[in-house]
Amino acid sequence: MKLTGPASQSYFSQRLRLHYADWGNPDKPPLILLHGGEDHCRSWDFVAGELMADWHVITPDLRGHGDSQWTADGNYPTMNFVYDLAQLVEHLGHDQVTIVAHSLGGNTALRYAGLYPEKVRKVVAIEGLGPSPKMVEERSLTPLHDHWRKWFADKRAKATRKHREYDSFEEALSRMHAENSYLTAEQARHLCEHAVIRNENGTYSWKFDPHIRIWPILDITTEQMQALWQRITCPTLLCWGEKSWASDPEADGRLELFANARLAKFADAGHWLHHDQFDRFMAELKGFL
Repeated sequence: MKLTGPASQSYFSQRLRLHYADWGNPDKPPLILLHGGEDHCRSWDFVAGELMADWHVITPDLRGHGDSQWTADGNYPTMNFVYDLAQLVEHLGHDQVTIVAHSLGGNTALRYAGLYPEKVRKVVAIEGLGPSPKMVEERSLTPLHDHWRKWFADKRAKATRKHREYDSFEEALSRMHAENSYLTAEQARHLCEHAVIRNENGTYSWKFDPHIRIWPILDITTEQMQALWQRITCPTLLCWGEKSWASDPEADGRLELFANARLAKFADAGHWLHHDQFDRFMAELKGFL
């Protein structure tokens, strides 16, 4: 029998059943591909297809995303994603792993690599450094009580609002393609097929928990996060799309915080540069791995 896709597996972390796709080849070195916010593990299918012959590729759905469970309270502190990654590595039983991760997943992977530098062979973070220094400075100008009042108001509003429903798959697909115009029609359709669930009334909704969009105020500080980056010992590749909302890690000084990192810049690419410039990304990735 010829398999056409990965096997679906699950593990538990903090009482949540979390899903991951296993691309087989368990005798090869382990490679974890970690998606970003409001995304899902099957967004890595194109990358996994290129690497599965040489790696044991594992692509987890973050909590609240894809086919993983949502939290009961709708809260998603970033360090809980880090804990889930640590649990996945323990579940798989590996002494060391290689990680390629995007956005929220990249932020998670870099924190993990700082907490457990001995566990990570190499790490690739695609725009995973979080808000730029300028954004952090601008946010600090707002008093703490105003941040909390807005968070309370946003959570209350989200609790009374239904997850958006699309009348058809094509309507959801159009919304996804509008979000990233760099996607080809094939890419957009594949991503959307795994991003939506069909509701009982025949409409379609995104799989991720809508509370994901309300980021928690409580987290480690910027200084503490940067201290974790400085603990990373493995070779590190940072990737940045020149047309992204994220800032250039070299220009803003954050590249210097890593002991063993280099930056790959991608022209004509935005935040999802691994989709926007797939061939260039794969060439860069294979050379680094």
